[in-house]
Amino acid sequence: MNMTDVALLVIDMQQDFLSPASPLFVAGGPTMVPSLERALKAARFANESIIHVIRQHRVTGIDVDQSRRALFAETGGFLVAGTPGAEELPQLAPAPGDFTVVKTRWSAFFATDLEGLLRRLGAHRLILTGVQTPNCIRATANDALSLDYATVVLSDATASQTEEIQMSNLRDMTAMGVEVMTVSQFEQSLGMQGR
Repeated sequence: MNMTDVALLVIDMQQDFLSPASPLFVAGGPTMVPSLERALKAARFANESIIHVIRQHRVTGIDVDQSRRALFAETGGFLVAGTPGAEELPQLAPAPGDFTVVKTRWSAFFATDLEGLLRRLGAHRLILTGVQTPNCIRATANDALSLDYATVVLSDATASQTEEIQMSNLRDMTAMGVEVMTVSQFEQSLGMQGR
């Protein structure tokens, strides 16, 4: 088990968020996958803790957020545990030693064991990646700040529906005290530039 001060969270990098045929498709998601792969490589190089945060729902949809219940019913469901849509992209899938946290809401902290896991790992600094920035990234960042974690969002390893939405949310989070950096800056901070 990695006992490092830093944990990198890979949030919602699942087929139902990254497939154009899905009602939950995040338009900016597919193009940032290579940057997220680089961030994962850097975190593994530095022996940092990696936590995959995935959203899963029961087949009945009873645990779907109020705002998405109608869409779940209309579309026949999404992110249902055990279905292809709930699977992470293969190139981002957990490696041995990684952790997985399952959630049913935007924040990775809400009604999950993430906080306990981070305390056990000794993590005090969180690096947030994944989709989508105004929802799950921002909600997780809000809770992380409230729990006194130093919180970083990787601007090019997160994505939104549009670049305008992405930049607006990054500006808001910066004003709240979140540190925003690029994957290159993250690599550089780990002494990985050029590897």
